[in-house]
Amino acid sequence: MMKKWKLFALLVLTLSLLLVACSGAEEGTDQVQASGDTVTLYVYNWGEYISDGSEGTLDVNAEFEKWCRETLGMKVKVNYSTFSSNEDLYAKLSSGAASYDVVIPSDYMIERMVKDNMLRPLNMENIPNYEHINEAFKGENVYYEGEKTGEKAGVIYSVPYFYGMVGVIYNTSVVPETEENIGSWELMWDPDYDREILQFNNSRDAFGTALYKLGYDVNHATEEQWREALEELKEQKKLVQGYVMDEIFNKMKNGSAAIAAYYAGDYLSMYEGYEGEGELGFFYPKEGTNSYVDAMCIPANSKNPTLAEHYINFMCSREIGIANAEYTYYASPLDTVVEDEEYRACMAEVHEDAMNILYGSAQSVPTQAYLNLSPEGLTRLNNLWEELKIESSIGDGIYIGCGVILAALLALVISLIIKKRRWAKLYD
Repeated sequence: MMKKWKLFALLVLTLSLLLVACSGAEEGTDQVQASGDTVTLYVYNWGEYISDGSEGTLDVNAEFEKWCRETLGMKVKVNYSTFSSNEDLYAKLSSGAASYDVVIPSDYMIERMVKDNMLRPLNMENIPNYEHINEAFKGENVYYEGEKTGEKAGVIYSVPYFYGMVGVIYNTSVVPETEENIGSWELMWDPDYDREILQFNNSRDAFGTALYKLGYDVNHATEEQWREALEELKEQKKLVQGYVMDEIFNKMKNGSAAIAAYYAGDYLSMYEGYEGEGELGFFYPKEGTNSYVDAMCIPANSKNPTLAEHYINFMCSREIGIANAEYTYYASPLDTVVEDEEYRACMAEVHEDAMNILYGSAQSVPTQAYLNLSPEGLTRLNNLWEELKIESSIGDGIYIGCGVILAALLALVISLIIKKRRWAKLYD
């Protein structure tokens, strides 16, 4: 009888442990935390896009780890890494080479990832601070999550992190204020500034500059219009110093380049840290430009989705939202940030027109957001980009190199002919 009782007790204990383990696996973090181990939350974001504790700023990732200890009773370590373009992010996630818990892509890439079932629907009960997000970034205004019908009705895949527009930055010591092309995309194609121009090192933004310049729809351009945009970029490449992303900061701040298309928030960072003569000016091109939203998402293969939702909610809290906005200088979608007087005063110290650049100038020029292209459109864009970059990097060099080689061969042939004639004369 005693043996049967022990056997029964052992069976009950085993079943209990299995239930706990299964419960932990479903929540994503409980199973790991049950053993007292440290949970690692993997976050993948753009470079220079979070308050990191440098120069006296608030280290928001460290604050989240502290919040987890004090509020959730969990040991959490945020493993934070960065990417330089949406395309790099997509390539890494789709390859399965890495697993992340929170990623922050841009609008058109979110649409693509939703379509490819790469993102996990959010449990909004874990993100109560979503109520502080401005209504302009909710409901049907979330154009980048696809159709909200059937099973997807009411489903939310992302929470806005920052938003903004693309403009043109220029060095006033090189580009005079009397320059007629200020205010137009034409400035980035002006031959007077040969090798002073920087272009985006990603296909969507680079082609966007050419399509906006031409007045074409960046989402529904025809085959002929895409080819025309390529020809524009081929002409521009003769003037371009380089194709860059994060490298733009040093090049513009130290005066080694004078003109570049980039994001408004980054312009304010460059303006504040500028080290050369004159100052950095900025405008939104009159022909039209890109407006975008970068948002926090959870990949479908996240190992800690519940903790990831807590992280997203934490990023939407007032103190953390202000810290990030004051560090990055990007436009915040949080009403609690935009309405804060200390935040507004801080931005005015950076640039007297900062709040208008970030939140008011959108009314002055036409804007268009990028949408996810069709598979055929993506293939076309990738092929055109490769054609541009290959020609950009080796096209002229091949012609010059071939010319040098042919000249050398011709000189060698002539030399041999002359020598042969000399030898012939000697033996005659």
